Parts: sequence; C-alpha cells; structure tokens
Amino acid sequence: MGIDIERARRDTPGCREVAHLNNAGAALLPEPVIEAVAGHFRLESTIGGYEAAERGAAAIERFYTAIAGLIGAAPDEIGYVENATRAWDMAFYAIPFAEGDRILTTSSEYASNAIAYRQVASARGARVEVVPDDADGTISLDALAGELAKGGVRLVSLNHIPTHNGLVNPAAEVGRLCREHGVLFLLDACQSVGQLAVDVREIGCDMLSGTGRKYLRGPRGTGFLYVRRDIVRDLEPPFLDLHSATWHAPDGYVVRDDARRFETWERYVAGQIGLGVAAGYAADLGIAAIEERVTGLAEALRTRLAAHPGTTVLDRGSRRAGLVTFTVDGREPADVKAAAREAGVNVSVTNPIHQGYDPRAEPAAVRASVHYYNTEDELDRLVAALPR
Repeated sequence: MGIDIERARRDTPGCREVAHLNNAGAALLPEPVIEAVAGHFRLESTIGGYEAAERGAAAIERFYTAIAGLIGAAPDEIGYVENATRAWDMAFYAIPFAEGDRILTTSSEYASNAIAYRQVASARGARVEVVPDDADGTISLDALAGELAKGGVRLVSLNHIPTHNGLVNPAAEVGRLCREHGVLFLLDACQSVGQLAVDVREIGCDMLSGTGRKYLRGPRGTGFLYVRRDIVRDLEPPFLDLHSATWHAPDGYVVRDDARRFETWERYVAGQIGLGVAAGYAADLGIAAIEERVTGLAEALRTRLAAHPGTTVLDRGSRRAGLVTFTVDGREPADVKAAAREAGVNVSVTNPIHQGYDPRAEPAAVRASVHYYNTEDELDRLVAALPR
C-alpha cells in the first residue's frame, strides 16, 4: 500500500507555508511529533522537569523500542545522543586504536569525520586510507576487498549517503567484506535512516549513527547510536558520567553493559520523546513505501533538471537517493537558492569545506532533497524558479 500523500501533508503544517526541498538539512515535523515535544514542554513548565521525566518514563522508553524496530536492532543496542555527529564520535573515539592500525574510508566522506580520523591518527599512530571509487562514484568493493586482504585494518568507516551527492554506498556489501575479515564497520547513516530501508543485521555494521532532524522528521538536537550487543563491552566511551557508569567509592566505577553507556544523564527529554514518536510515525507509514516515494520523486526531479537549459545534474552512483545536486551555468548556487526562496521553495547549497576527500566534488552546488510529502507540483515550482 502506498502513502496517503494528502493525509501526510495535512499532518505537516509546514506544507501550507513552503515547498520544502531541504529535507537533507532538516525535514518538516509532523503534528504527532510537534505535539509530543510541545506536550512534554508544557508538562515541564507546570510540574517541573524532573517530575515530568518521571511521568513521561514510558514515552522515554518507547524511544528505544521505536528506533530499534525501525533499523532491525534490539532496544539494548540503542543509545540516545544529542545529534548524529556526537553519536558517531562516541563510537569512533571508543575504539582502542593502536600504532599502525589502518582506518579505511571512502572519497565521499564527511569532513567532520575526516577531522576525527586525522586527530586519532596523530595521537595514536593510526593510518587513514581512502579506498578508491568505482566507475559509478561509490566505494569500490574490489579495492576494499584488496585492502582488507592486506591486513592491519582496525576499522572500515563510511557514509551510507554523503551530504553533497545523491549516491548510496553499498553498505551491505561492505558489511559482508568486513565480517569476512573480522574488521569493525562503522556506518554514518544520518542521511539514510528515514528515507531508505536500513536493517543493521542485513547490513552487518557494528555501529551506526543517525539523526532526528533529517529524514526521520524528528526534532533538532536529537540523534541515536546503534552498537552491536556482542561488541559493546569492548568499547570504552571517551567520557562517562553517573548514567553511563556506576560509581564505587572510593576510587572505582563500573560501566553499563548496554548501548546506554554512550549516553549522558542530562538530555533533551522532550526531544527524545519526539524522536521516538517520529520513528514510530515512519514505521507506521512503512519504510519501503517511503523509500519508493522518495527515490521516485528524486528521479523525477533529476529528469526535470536535466531538461532545463544550462542545468547540470551532478549525482553519481548506480543507486541514488533523495538528495539531488545540480548547478546552473553562469549562476552561483547561492543565487539559485535565493531565487528559489523568492518562489517559496527551500533548497540548500553544498559547502566544499564539508567534503572530505572527494576529488570530483564541485566547489559548490545546489542541493534539493525531497521527502514523501513533497509533490510533483513542488518540483515544477523549483524548476520554474531557476534562472535560464
């Protein structure tokens, strides 16, 4: 069964205000998420923050089951973290890298992750190596297999979907290779969870980071971390508090044995509740239906853009997602974004400083990212707003 688009748009107040094609930045929230967050804020304002958390304990716990159900994990393998970057950091910095350990990544890596690689490489003597692309622009599985066969690899880390291109990296195939060689696999899924079917068992990743604000349609300032149960005790979080560990006076402590060892006690409680509601909302619609709708709209937009004079679509990959990047001849991407905004259409501009190792990335481009609540009329509005 497909998605009831009219109902989805009725559930989304922002659809009455703007054609929002910046879902890879932050999607429009649906009413159930808005009400969950606002309702908890109201409760905090009337009975107190600690008391509201006690009363909302069941809703807080539902976050773990909702996220776990969405990505094929167990609730004890999920931790709530304030954003995807911090979730990724908590996993990456928990790995006990040693002198000579190899970290393999891809050319489309996000610059924030690349910075972390370099910091660890400098501090611990690890080596960062970029696996070449295949002809489609995704990570080359043959090249990855060759590098793994050489030995010494501590971690394979890559993005599922990069921030500046519509390609989808072959995560499940990467996971298979990592399992064959007994190598840890960290997947940055901040752009994929909520628009693609993501199953951590099928992918075979050991760790996965995600965000609330993008395709899950959750609140900003929310994220999550998945850590496979079998390895969680091998990872020491880079910092601990009285939630992630238990103090044993006078000089000892015991770290939790589940993924909540990566959490902190203080948190955005209303956001955690809202993110759980967002995950449940997506699951109720059906992630397969969402993926079909999003990828179909994205291809429809690429077709329209390719037919527009002077417009070049930049997306690579044999499989492509809801991010559509393009340039318009003789026009700065920021000017194209401004023209779209004047027409009531939200898009964004990719920033070259955010691109880690990609030798073929454009200095800047327009990024239009669709979601299931968008319509073909909204795609036409964007194309009509483009300068010729």
